Amino acid sequence: MAVPPHARGYESFGGKIGRTSADSSPEWIYPPTAPAGAPNIVVVLVDDMGYSDIGPFGSEIDTPTLDRLAANGVRLSNYHTTPLCSPSRAALLTGINSHRAGFGFVANADPGYPGLRLELADDVLTLPEILRDNGYATYAVGKWHLVRDATMNPSAARGSWPTQRGFDRYYGSLEGLNSFYYPNQLVSDSSVVDVEEYPEVYYLTDDLTDKAVSYIKDLRAHDAEKPFFLYFAHVAMHGPLQAKADDQAKYRGRYAEGWDELRKRRFASQIAQGLFPEGTRQKERNTEPGYEAAEWDSLTADEQRRYAKYMEVYAGMVDSIDQSLGRIVDLLEDLGELDNTIIVFTSDNGGTAEGGPEGTRTYFAEFAHIDDPEWIGDVPHDEDLIGTAKLGVHYPRGWGQASNTPFRFYKGQTFAGGVRVPLVVSWPKGLPRGEGDNGIRHEYAYVTDLAPTLLDLAGLSRPSVRQGLPAKDFDGVSAAELLRDAGAPTLHTEQYSEMTGHRGFYRDGWKLLSLYEAGDDLDAPNWQLFDVRADPTELHDLSAEFPLKAAELAEAWDQSAWANTVFPLLTRADLFRRRPEEARFSAPVRLLPGTPTLERYRSQRLIAFRDFTITADLGEGYVAGDEGVLVAHGDPLGGYLVYVENGELVLGVNSYGRYASVAVPLPVGTREVTVAATVEPRLRWDFVISLDGTPLAELTDQVQLVGMAPWTGISVGVDARGPVAWDLRERRGTFRYTGSLRSITYTPGAVRLPQRVIDAVEREAEYVAE
Repeated sequence: MAVPPHARGYESFGGKIGRTSADSSPEWIYPPTAPAGAPNIVVVLVDDMGYSDIGPFGSEIDTPTLDRLAANGVRLSNYHTTPLCSPSRAALLTGINSHRAGFGFVANADPGYPGLRLELADDVLTLPEILRDNGYATYAVGKWHLVRDATMNPSAARGSWPTQRGFDRYYGSLEGLNSFYYPNQLVSDSSVVDVEEYPEVYYLTDDLTDKAVSYIKDLRAHDAEKPFFLYFAHVAMHGPLQAKADDQAKYRGRYAEGWDELRKRRFASQIAQGLFPEGTRQKERNTEPGYEAAEWDSLTADEQRRYAKYMEVYAGMVDSIDQSLGRIVDLLEDLGELDNTIIVFTSDNGGTAEGGPEGTRTYFAEFAHIDDPEWIGDVPHDEDLIGTAKLGVHYPRGWGQASNTPFRFYKGQTFAGGVRVPLVVSWPKGLPRGEGDNGIRHEYAYVTDLAPTLLDLAGLSRPSVRQGLPAKDFDGVSAAELLRDAGAPTLHTEQYSEMTGHRGFYRDGWKLLSLYEAGDDLDAPNWQLFDVRADPTELHDLSAEFPLKAAELAEAWDQSAWANTVFPLLTRADLFRRRPEEARFSAPVRLLPGTPTLERYRSQRLIAFRDFTITADLGEGYVAGDEGVLVAHGDPLGGYLVYVENGELVLGVNSYGRYASVAVPLPVGTREVTVAATVEPRLRWDFVISLDGTPLAELTDQVQLVGMAPWTGISVGVDARGPVAWDLRERRGTFRYTGSLRSITYTPGAVRLPQRVIDAVEREAEYVAE
């Protein structure tokens, strides 16, 4: 009997339906499956690591795993990326130019223009979405940085979180950086991991590696054949620089000769390996104001000793990354799958100058520098703490220049130092090396090429629709033939770049570049022209010699910028703007004991450049013997806390690693504790402690915590995750409050920007963000 017309639910069924199973036949619906023999894909993306920091690209740092992969794989010597983190990640995972994907800057702004949505749009397909549709298991660990900072909190929409963008599982940090000993917030799949205290032996790179290994083992325990995609996005080498003691010790004394000598040695190794032709030259050092690196021999013995320690830490971190990759490779070998796994290793941009000329005691302090002889400053500081959990240092920019050997400039600029990075590809089964092939490819390639290349190598198709919308086409092109054949030409013949006014355009071996400096006319670039086939290190400006070529490429940049939603051009000052809805983040908030640690950005909006008041409601009142932390905000990189110990109330303030405190006796029966912070000149706060409305103590002239500090958010009744006060953590642990604590209330005041910030914004923009 046919299904009657009024029956519902059978419309798309492909079997047979009768009144009983005797006259019916079933149909099963299966998820997509990958083609037989489809390779696993592992993409390892490192953060802020320059061209020369691994053995296959000239480094002295021990990278045996990468040496092994490169020896049997392919190295792209002329691979480019964008100048900053989020744009590169968006371009890598989508195959779309960063502005067109919505990421013309890092996801720590919100100016309100199409090229700076800083969330992936609904019509942008990601590589894991495509691979999952082709039957792959998809996993991500590590740094994401593709959600706006205002949407990292658990109440926000998760549309641009990893598991909403194609990954089956995710473990890591949504942030652009993190502490390696005390991450401020970790996310598992789509939920924040509610960590109160990290293990004593915790190290973030090891934690991420453990999770990646567990994902693969779990898959193979349940399915022996399903291919997987692992996106391992390291938080390293981004500041703060922190390395395990053993990894630091391995490099003790190895950088005493300094960055000038290191650059010479690395460049000689690069020439010997065939990464550049004989006759290529490198500039002695960056000398442009604001980018310059001191001559090593001009430094004092104390400076040389301290600066060398930074590089020992950095080398230990690179070593740790190679160890991490080694664990993945060993697992694949144990599973018998190494030969049929495509492994890609690269960096998101070049080495950085963010540590300033002298290095910084904490990564965040460099963004709060003021012209003040009493600035507590970044240096000098205890050398034995460099690289440890107690400080969040970053190296002097001379080491960033060495990282980018043999190129000029750094992360953030469109010159090669900011955008030309190493790329190693290994796939023994699918990319065997022919006789006489040294595995080095000199043709141009760009970060948007990775997604189409991987799909091409794996023989997989790309959907044309995402969530009912026509999906944006790839801007990148497949470099599969280039990987297979040393003589194959590049298919990527031109490419624009832009970052906060810095510009670049590449076409057929010519490169047009411009630096933007504060105060310049943003739309009047000072173009420089280079023939990078003959001058790969961009030393000889040919714009005066070939003005027509410069004009041709300048016009091409303009057309490409319009086509990729680069306009309007924005400076860093423009990025102060935030959407009006964020005003709710600075409204008074009442936090109850047991509230999970408040997310970092949400917490900062309550205090950044503001007066603010913290009120602790002690319920029925303080009882003798009650003790513990009432409220804590921050960690070793900067913060403040209020706690009770031995009958005293203590306010402690950690100014980027330097700690000050004040204590007052706490009378039995006290019901309300108030700490009021008042903004003062020279980027300072004055604090006043009041008990039941009576002011009793002050802690004045404390450096404001601005930028991304405090890094760890607000905790109530405990000092969770990283300790604000190191001695207190060693003495009392996270020190949960034992008495009656009904709530902590934050009452923010108005924004009171320093005049130097107001001047900068008014000079380069038409507004000051509230």
